[in-house]
Amino acid sequence: FHNRTAAEAIVERIALAAKAREASRQARQSVRRKSATSRLTLPAKLADCTSNRVKETELFIVEGDSAGGSSKQARDRRFQAVLPLRGKILNVEQASADKISKNKEIQALSRCIGTGMGEHFDYSRLRYGKIFINCDADVDGFHISTLLLTFFYRYMRELIEKGHIYLAQPPLYRIQTKEKKKKRLHYVYREEDKEKLMESGSVKVISIQRFKGLGEMNAAELKATTMDPKSRVTLQVTVEDAARTNEAFETLLGREPARRYAFIQEN
Repeated sequence: FHNRTAAEAIVERIALAAKAREASRQARQSVRRKSATSRLTLPAKLADCTSNRVKETELFIVEGDSAGGSSKQARDRRFQAVLPLRGKILNVEQASADKISKNKEIQALSRCIGTGMGEHFDYSRLRYGKIFINCDADVDGFHISTLLLTFFYRYMRELIEKGHIYLAQPPLYRIQTKEKKKKRLHYVYREEDKEKLMESGSVKVISIQRFKGLGEMNAAELKATTMDPKSRVTLQVTVEDAARTNEAFETLLGREPARRYAFIQEN
């Protein structure tokens, strides 16, 4: 263009039109998400996302309100939803079908995911492309993760088989070091990695913080380590041997304590 003023005006109008289209698209997504979920009577404690594209949406299942609060601050609300659970869910390996169907935490989980469960499972109604079990890196957290995996394996197994279930990997330690006169921050996920870092002759350890739970992490730490797709550490849950998997659940969570005690003694 020879006329600079006219050119700038045209560019500005194009930019405004693009912004308007994006705002309209987001508004349509939000309306579709709300209309689709209004029929489900979703739990009040669910912080849902706005996107209705199943392939890009993620659900984080976390322990309690403390972790739920920081997770809600750390998430990207466009595609990440957070569901806090209260304590340990029911052990479905031992419970009756009637007890399972009436359990409030399991009801909340089933409604959020949208598929129903057991004989009423309908994969086409899945609401989230990825479902993350995000529990503390301690004994209680591992127990809750195992109980949730048992539920998914017994009542929503297709979600595991099609690669929708993940285990978030929260760090054990936050270690600040000084290397070549520069401070560095390390998130450490294993005890042996902590020992290796501390024994390194080229690194001076300034501080060590042991995370007792996700509730101790601020939103920025939680986002960087377990929620941000660019930096988080996760494990996808798969079943390589159905017979061995079935035996493991029966041994660890089944009705026969003797099998459990024998496993503990052997291991």
